[in-house]
Amino acid sequence: MTKIAFIGLGNMGLGMAANLAKAGHEVKALDISKDAIAKAAEAGCEAAKNTQDAVSGADVVVTMLPAGAHVKLVYAGEDGVFSHAKADTLFIDCSTIDVASAREVISHAENQGFAMIDAPVSGGVGGAAAGTLTFMCGGTEAAYNRAKPYLEIMGKNIFHAGDAGNGQVAKICNNMLLGIHMIGTCEAFNLAEKLGLDAQTFYDISSTASGQNWSMTSYCPAPGPVPSAPSNNEYAAGFAAGMMLKDLRLAQEAATAARAATPLGAQSEQIYTLMEAADKDGLDFSAVMKLINGSL
Repeated sequence: MTKIAFIGLGNMGLGMAANLAKAGHEVKALDISKDAIAKAAEAGCEAAKNTQDAVSGADVVVTMLPAGAHVKLVYAGEDGVFSHAKADTLFIDCSTIDVASAREVISHAENQGFAMIDAPVSGGVGGAAAGTLTFMCGGTEAAYNRAKPYLEIMGKNIFHAGDAGNGQVAKICNNMLLGIHMIGTCEAFNLAEKLGLDAQTFYDISSTASGQNWSMTSYCPAPGPVPSAPSNNEYAAGFAAGMMLKDLRLAQEAATAARAATPLGAQSEQIYTLMEAADKDGLDFSAVMKLINGSL
């Protein structure tokens, strides 16, 4: 049994922490929300009083936080994780943050003799609860190999993307592509409907033709063809539009720094910004269909 500190019990973190506890590990859970801590306790975790209580004596620290500033504060801030961890603690940051912050925190950890990886996830709230997430990891081979047994409890697809920060690179590039695919899929369904072709017929054709993509066949934004898709549940969020917008903004920030041309990524960011401006970013990211067809 491993002693694990889990910090950050949002929609994703709660399910991840619960799965580590179900696997028999001793998980101390911490969040700024008392309600989130209570839910984690119900799921088999032990409620931590503060960072020191969570981290002291832990073999592994897992974090799932909103942004780079939070990650830097939690790890390297006054009374942060680094100040309370024992020498051989392994750190796994599963937050989706900017590449520069990920590399900065991992460098700080390694300079103090700690092992750390960035391991952002894909798979949504359902995947977090089911333990079927995809992890994209950056860091040394040795740190990755230490982390992998714990990641395999929380996910089913575990990838080592290379050096520190490369997990974030993989995540933001993947989600930029996903955002582009989703918008294009919505435009295609909308045009088909405007020209008199119903969604099911278009789906039957395009899902077996060259336009086929995951956004169509697994997460169809048009109501009807894929019963399990959010489009058939009033676009209740599996992966919120606001989270997609966060990832698109991270991608554009990285593209600017790297002087990489991403015109479709930039346009996708602008389109999801319109959902935010309309106060609809809490809907699923496939609800961009409603923006495109004018029903938002």
